[in-house]
Order: sequence, then structure tokens, then C-alpha cells
Amino acid sequence: MTGSIRVKICGLTDAEAVAAATRAGAAYVGFNFFEPSPRYISPDAAREIAVDVVAGVCKVALTVNFDDAAMDRIIDAVPLDMVQLHGSESPERVSQIRSRYGLPVMKVLGIADAEDLPAIETYEDVADQILVDAKSPKNSVLPGGNGISFDWRLIANRKWRKPWMLAGGLTPDNVAEAIALTGAVQVDVASGVESAPGVKDADLVSDFVRAAQSR
Repeated sequence: MTGSIRVKICGLTDAEAVAAATRAGAAYVGFNFFEPSPRYISPDAAREIAVDVVAGVCKVALTVNFDDAAMDRIIDAVPLDMVQLHGSESPERVSQIRSRYGLPVMKVLGIADAEDLPAIETYEDVADQILVDAKSPKNSVLPGGNGISFDWRLIANRKWRKPWMLAGGLTPDNVAEAIALTGAVQVDVASGVESAPGVKDADLVSDFVRAAQSR
């Protein structure tokens, strides 16, 4: 399976980090437009970086319960290929965004135990992809990027109708194990390749992609 794993590096805030991600072989680069996050980037700054992303790499906007006005500002400013919905957006809202902007939508769903799994099937009807993430702690202001994982055995070799991606506490040291246990063919990382909150480490990015694609 070497090389077939598609990697998303999320929360990129500067051109150097984007270059490191694409040089390492990432298939997706993510820009976080949620202001409370240490990985926040403004639409104007993201535009300056996104225009130079190499062809074939998917540019993803991370949003959290944004209304149409906020979404408009991002979509109008940044050349994007996909929208990632990381809040409590309803299936109806997912459909609205997909229709309004004509871009593929990835819906993030937090998992803590087996009771959280049925929602995946519900959102498969409206989203183009599903990102299966660890559910955020109740006291966290961030919906993701908290560096925590969930029990991967909950989704071991599960088959869904839509493409899906695994996230939550992944690092260069554990991503191969996570892939082996879950059968994921796409993985997402943010904090796991940082030297400090919001600061990507080029060596960790390279190590992560290499470890993921070693399966």
C-alpha cells in the first residue's frame, strides 16, 4: 500500500509550511478560518498562499458554524477546492453550503464512543467526504486540533459509502498503527506535526507523510 495513503496537513499559516507539506507529498493542505484557533489565518493571508499551491493538491477551508456572510468572505477571497465543516452543522446546512458554493464538502464528526458512529451514516447522504475525528473535550473552545485521539478499534475496518479521513491525535509515531488498525486510506494532522501551537515543523511533516505512506 506504500504511497497510496492520502495525507492532509491542516492549519497551515505561511508559505513555508505549505511548501513543506507539498514537498513531503501531502494531498491536501488546510487553512483554518476559525479565529479562536492558534492556527487561524485570515482570508486575505490565505489567498496570498493558496494561489501558489501546486496543481493537484486540494486546498481546504476549515470553518466552524459559519453563516453565509462569513462563508462568502472566505470563498470570494481564497481559491479553494473543498470546504471542511468542523462545527455542529446540520445535514440541511451541509446541503445548503454544498449547493451555494458548488464545492465538495467534508463534514467532521467527533467520536468518543460507539454511540457517536450512527451520525456518520446520516451525513454520508449530504457530504462528499467524512472526517472522523476525536470528540473535543467539553471545556475546549476548539472543535479539533486538540491532540487527542479516540479508540481506533471503534472503527476498525468499517466500510462507509463515502470517502473518509481519520484525524485526532495522530503523530509521526502512531499514524502507521492507526492506519493498520482502522483501514484508513486518508489521514489528517495538525498539532501532531508542530513544534509549538500553530507552528509547523518541516521535519515532522515529512516524517508524518513518510510514516503514513509506509503502510
